[in-house]
Order: sequence, then structure tokens, then C-alpha cells
Amino acid sequence: MKGINIFLADGFEDIEALAVNDVLRRAGLDVCLVSIGEDPFVVSSHGVTVGPEAYLADFDEDHSGTCPEDVMIFPGGMPGSKNLAGCEALIRAMREHYAAGGSLAAICAAPGLVISQLEDLAGVEFTCFDGFQDALIAKGAKFVNAPAVKSGRIITGRSAGHAVAFGLEILKAVKGPEAAEKVRYALLLDTK
Repeated sequence: MKGINIFLADGFEDIEALAVNDVLRRAGLDVCLVSIGEDPFVVSSHGVTVGPEAYLADFDEDHSGTCPEDVMIFPGGMPGSKNLAGCEALIRAMREHYAAGGSLAAICAAPGLVISQLEDLAGVEFTCFDGFQDALIAKGAKFVNAPAVKSGRIITGRSAGHAVAFGLEILKAVKGPEAAEKVRYALLLDTK
């Protein structure tokens, strides 16, 4: 699956999808909001209605030429994370994308519910919302208490409060530390 795609299911966490989208677009990246369903709108866990730019069904299954700068992003939120995890077509696409050399990014509950469906996670470092780490640990992954963690081609974020840090970590992986620092500076993250 080429490009940078944020996958939305009803019940997604607003800030984890939209703040990440904002951070990446501020750096000039082409980001697509993708619904896993067929409805013209997706409703967040806080009742915000978003119109997707594409639908999962629109993507072809050709993963040739996939590279680490191609990122599938999974916001958390309930029941959004459960809805993502229960979408067989999305999980199949995620596995194929990762096997072809693409990157994955998930925040909050999504690492434990979505990323945990990969086969081999031994040695992968990750973070997630408290209580969603067990499925990853059971597969040999190592929990790190940090706002965002990059381990190989997997990037994870802790919670809604760390959505910007998560977005910056994705940006750093795709476009480099200088691009991430420019956006960080533009957001005035370090001013008091």
C-alpha cells in the first residue's frame, strides 16, 4: 500500500488521527484519510464526523515497490481500535504491506489490538495505552514507557496526549530529523 495512509473506523480517537494528519501535512507530506467502511462519513469516539478521502476497498493489492516511507497509520480510540482490528481486509493488507517492506504506525490501543496481529514481533520495542500491551508482550515484543517509540519499521505511540510526539516520530522516519524539528519548532512545543 503506497503512500501515507491513516485508517479510520467508527470510534477512532479524534486527536490521534487528526493531530498526526496535521503534523505530517505541515511537513508537506501527502497524507490520505482512509475509511475501512463504505459510508461517506466516519464518526469519531467524541462524535466528530469526518469525510474520508479514500476507502480501503479502493486500494489494489499490489505491494511491489513498497518501501519504509510508505506508512499505514492506525489511530486508537474505542471502539475504533476494535473496529480496525476486526477488519479482515485491513489486517491482511497490513501484513502484506509490512512483509513487502512498508512501515506501520499505531497509537494508544491500536498497537495491542492491530499491530499484535503480525506474526513475528520478537524483540520489537513498543509503547501503548496501559492495559493493551499483553498481546504484544506474548509475541516477544518489549514495552517501553515513552510518548513514542520507533523500532525498525514499527512506530507506536502511548496515548492521545502524545499524538503530536507520535506524529513527529513518523515524520522523522519518513522525512528525517530536520523536517521533524522544523515542524516541532513551528508548533512552539518547547516554549514556556
